[in-house]
Parts: sequence; structure tokens; C-alpha cells
Amino acid sequence: MFSIIGIIVVLGAVLGGFLMEKGPILVLLQPSEFLIIGGAALGTLLSANPVHVLKKVVNGLLAVLKGSKYSKQRYIDSLKMMFILFNKARKEGLAGIESDIEEPEKSTVFSKYPDFLHNHHMRDFVCDTMRMAVTGGASAFDLDQMIELDMEVHHAGETQSVSALSTMADSLPGLGIVAAVLGVVVTMGALGGPPEEMGHKVAAALVGTFLGILLCYGVVGPLGSNLSKLVADEHSFYHVLRVVMMAFIKGMSPLLAIEMARRAIPEHVRPSFTEVEKACRQKDEMAAAPAAAA
Repeated sequence: MFSIIGIIVVLGAVLGGFLMEKGPILVLLQPSEFLIIGGAALGTLLSANPVHVLKKVVNGLLAVLKGSKYSKQRYIDSLKMMFILFNKARKEGLAGIESDIEEPEKSTVFSKYPDFLHNHHMRDFVCDTMRMAVTGGASAFDLDQMIELDMEVHHAGETQSVSALSTMADSLPGLGIVAAVLGVVVTMGALGGPPEEMGHKVAAALVGTFLGILLCYGVVGPLGSNLSKLVADEHSFYHVLRVVMMAFIKGMSPLLAIEMARRAIPEHVRPSFTEVEKACRQKDEMAAAPAAAA
């Protein structure tokens, strides 16, 4: 949402200043320049990236418009989920959570968190790690190395969309020059015509350079920068999951593991100790009530 507002501010400021200087706004409406620059930019994006990267670019732009999904509440919910899972493992042993991690869709723990289940990579990230802890045979150090490798591969894949947008943004000023040169070619072919027509063709050629630079630094570049921050937010979220799982695997109590993970959350979305403890205790009490009744 803020990205849309930012783009509107950029365009409003540029066009507003142009109008303040008594500039004729219709001069900027050059469909041929838009076609040359926009079409060529799209072509460079298509020719420089495979299909899976193009899909990530589209999904990334949609995510930019929606904003980051890793809010404070998302972190609290995830820590609550891990707390319930770890408490179950502490009470029933690691074998007690085997059914949860083997079939997370049927799990009484994970089924309460549809966002977790629908995110296939996140679900596999947690379940595969805990599966290795349950089966044994790997030290905590080896598991940590395995998690780090998974995070690096996933992060490298997500940054490909950022690189694609940045490359497209870098090409826009050059494509603006291409459009301007073509405009000059047209102008030179019309030498000797009416001065008004010559002036219009020169203005159209200059609009090409203007559009290329504006789209680069005012639209596509900022969108790519915003997308890189969303990718960083996702990486931070996986780091928190890594911390909480490794803390529990190394022998910490569920509450201490949750607290260690809370300290790894970025400050702008980090919940307080009281908020996390209250949420976990509520879940713990709700889980204990049926057991007491039975």
C-alpha cells in the first residue's frame, strides 16, 4: 500500500512541478515513447530470466503492494505454535510429535495455524528439521548446518527476483536514450517542415529520455528496493525459527527456547516478553484443561 502511495507522490511531484512551470501536460503523453521503453524493458526482463524467476517477480510485486506479512502478531502466533509443539515433545517425548511432523495437515498442533500449513516451504522447513531430531543420528551441530544450508538456498532463490527488477531498472535510462535517438531520427527526416511540427517531434524525443530516467529512479528501482526488504524480512523469520528449534534440540525448556527466539526477532516487530509469555501460557492452559477433565 505504501509503495502505491510513494509512486503517486513521485508522479505528483514531477507533474506538479512541470505544471507550475506552465508546461503543457499533453506534451508528455507520447504513446510511442511508452511503447518503445516499456516494451523493450519487458523484453529485457523476459530474455534475461527463466520462467520460475519471472513468476517470482510477479509474486514479489504483488507482495510489495500488500506489504510485509511478517508482523508482530505473525511472530507471536508462530512462537505459540512452537511452544505447544515443544511442550508436547517434553511431556510425551520426541516420539510423541512424530505424527504431527509426518502429517502436519492432520496435526492437532499445526491445524490451528492455516498460514503455516499453506506456506509449503515454511512447513517443510520446520517439519523436516524436527523429523531429523526425532529420528536421531545427527548432532545438534549437524542439524544447525543443515538448517543454515536450507536457508541459504532459499534466500538465494528469493533474491533472484530482486536482481531481475534491479537489472530492469538499470536498463531503463539506456532504453530512454534509445527512444530519444529514434525521435531524433524521425525529427531529422522531417527537416524543412513547419516549425511547430519540428518542435513537437523534438519534444517527443526528449520525453523518451525523461520517461526512462523517471521509471528507473522513481518506480522500478524503488519497487526492487522494497522487494529486497521483504526478502530480508522473510529471511529474518526463518532465522527465528532456526533459533527456536536449535535451542530446544540442544536441551532448553520450551519457554527458554521461545525467549531466545524472541530476542532474534527484528526490533520493529519484536513482541515484549510479557506478550509472548501471556500468549504461550494461554495456549498451555487451554491444552491442560481437557487433560485435567479427562
